[in-house]
Amino acid sequence: MKKSLMFFSVLLMASTAIADSFWDHNGSTMRLQDYGNKRVFTYEYPSVKMQKAGVHQGDVLFNGFKKGDKYYGTARVFSKYCDDSLPYKVNGNVYSGPKVVLIGTRDSYSAGCIPNGRKVTDKLVFTYISSE
Repeated sequence: MKKSLMFFSVLLMASTAIADSFWDHNGSTMRLQDYGNKRVFTYEYPSVKMQKAGVHQGDVLFNGFKKGDKYYGTARVFSKYCDDSLPYKVNGNVYSGPKVVLIGTRDSYSAGCIPNGRKVTDKLVFTYISSE
């Protein structure tokens, strides 16, 4: 799974992005790649907490598309209990500021990457920093 995500992100990076911009997400600096209506958030500078969870520069957190002022797609959670990131569906809005807020519900995992039966609703907030 990780290899296919890395291949996907390298493939996207090989294409020319219309605009790259940088965003804060929980102390990590994220790169937003804009390919027409397609959107990809990757880690540019992961926070120490995310590095401890195994996140590296270029890892994909969200890929999807923009329609109007809404984003739809797949986010990933990086768990200390799992070797690979775990995908789940999210959607949300683009706000002035600018800010992007994505919400999705996912399974929670315990040691050994075993689902523990609980559902978690994540709210991913991206706040604009600058353009490239």
